[in-house]
Amino acid sequence: MADSDGAFNNLVAHAHDAHFVIVGGGIAGLTFAYECAKVGIAVTLFEKDDELGGTIASVELDGVRIDTGATSWQAKSPAMSALIAELGLQDRVVTPARDQVWIADPARGWAAPLPADTVLGIPANTWDESVRRVIGWGGTWRAYLDRLRPPLTIGVSRNLGALVRSRMGEKVRDRLVAPLTFGRFGIAPEDVDVDIAAPGLNAALTRTGSLGGAVSDLLVDRNREASIHSLDGGMPQLVEALRARLVELGVVMRTGATVTAVERSQDAHWQVHVEAAEGDVRESSEVVHNATVVVLATPEAISRDLAAQALGRPLATARANVHSREIVTLVLAAPALDAAAQGTEVYAVPGSSRASGIVHQTARWRWLERETDAGRHVVSVAFDTDGDPAGVTDAELRTSAVEAASALLGVALNEAHVRGMHRARFVLDQPKSTRDHAERRAGVRSELAEAGDLVAVGAWLSGSGLAQVVADAVSEADRIRSAVLWGEAGGD
Repeated sequence: MADSDGAFNNLVAHAHDAHFVIVGGGIAGLTFAYECAKVGIAVTLFEKDDELGGTIASVELDGVRIDTGATSWQAKSPAMSALIAELGLQDRVVTPARDQVWIADPARGWAAPLPADTVLGIPANTWDESVRRVIGWGGTWRAYLDRLRPPLTIGVSRNLGALVRSRMGEKVRDRLVAPLTFGRFGIAPEDVDVDIAAPGLNAALTRTGSLGGAVSDLLVDRNREASIHSLDGGMPQLVEALRARLVELGVVMRTGATVTAVERSQDAHWQVHVEAAEGDVRESSEVVHNATVVVLATPEAISRDLAAQALGRPLATARANVHSREIVTLVLAAPALDAAAQGTEVYAVPGSSRASGIVHQTARWRWLERETDAGRHVVSVAFDTDGDPAGVTDAELRTSAVEAASALLGVALNEAHVRGMHRARFVLDQPKSTRDHAERRAGVRSELAEAGDLVAVGAWLSGSGLAQVVADAVSEADRIRSAVLWGEAGGD
């Protein structure tokens, strides 16, 4: 019993001696802070913006509080379920009122629902009317050759685009698969790893000998439950619940504070240099001298700069190939949208529209519909561009967003319908299903491991999506937390 007490006391001592400094107050940084603070580790968090939350944000438009960044998470996420339960938010979890995906080609003047029996847009039955409506008779005949071609005795394809094109042809690739990969993730089908995006598809190819047969095989066990969850009233509740819990746990959180440098001190701890925002009543600059562990929970560019300072050299692992996405949120007084005739998500065939897609938010979420008057609708229009956002004025962007909404939703809209607009620009981090993502993540973390107590989390490493970000932050927090508590990491 005495040995057990001694081990426990030693564990508590390690926790109290440790000091984690987290750079970045988005969902990755907040989750990491919570996982460490709840076991007694001292945590200080710095966020350069005035608000916590990162891509989880909201704005009031035309009297309605509207989410402007991340609005949902993957339903089958144990990490998100655990976090929501620990924060007491489980009674706020909601599923979409409607969740119909459409594909549109405004340049050719057609739009149609995504066929129900598909995996990643790949159809099980190419003769189904819903499939033919999208790819036409020529596309249907070409896709049917998948069943007539020599069987695939061993399914080993990793390149989604090449697999679909070789088995079912260009129209299935261009009109069913590409709108989803570009619209949701900003990547081409050729950049998608089949094994990650559709686990079991290659094995099913081996069993069935055709791509359509493999899709049918996977659909046998498909769960028809909602694929996404959100919070009744909006996602910023998650940020506020985390912030409140961190305050209870004694975490020091500083907003408007930019970390400018991370370097090793003479006593082998970390020194973290911080500058406050202009006009802050606190010291304009300060140095944290006693950080046991530094956690970089910032976008890739910032994390790489700080890691280079800490390691004394730039990270050798190649950067991800990412681009920017601008989300234009519109409040529209348009009763014609009440029927939500063309789904809650509409993705454009690449090259057919300036916008990559649109989400009809009031049709998707009951709580938002309750907050708006009859005939008033909230839509989010996505534009993918790497150009200078200053080169497009609000007026120009509003015109483009209204035109895209009209074309993708199939309803005549003009700028007179607009009651409010908000624009937000994000780096579109790649999903974990990107073909080289796992290797890049492993490379970065292997390099950071040289410092032992330098950690990086966030969408650029976990893959895009709240569920991926939270799961990765929990995993990394558990790894470094365990090392510190058992005396295997730290600077002394």
